Amino acid sequence: MGGIGTSGIILLVLIALLLFGPNKLPELGKAFGRTLREFKKGANDLLNEPKPASRVDIYPEQPEPLKAERRLPE
Repeated sequence: MGGIGTSGIILLVLIALLLFGPNKLPELGKAFGRTLREFKKGANDLLNEPKPASRVDIYPEQPEPLKAERRLPE
């Protein structure tokens, strides 16, 4: 299924003009832009929010100490 092409966009603009009229379209565009901006800001805030520390972060696994090599007496 393809996306909206140029003819689809033109059709949507014509329908919007018929429904709302040329005087109301700039106001609708501004409101739509504000809505998108707020949504994007909220999504970025959620993505950039620091996550709470988990038990693994607080107590990371300690590597085992290296064992000294034992030699047999000669």
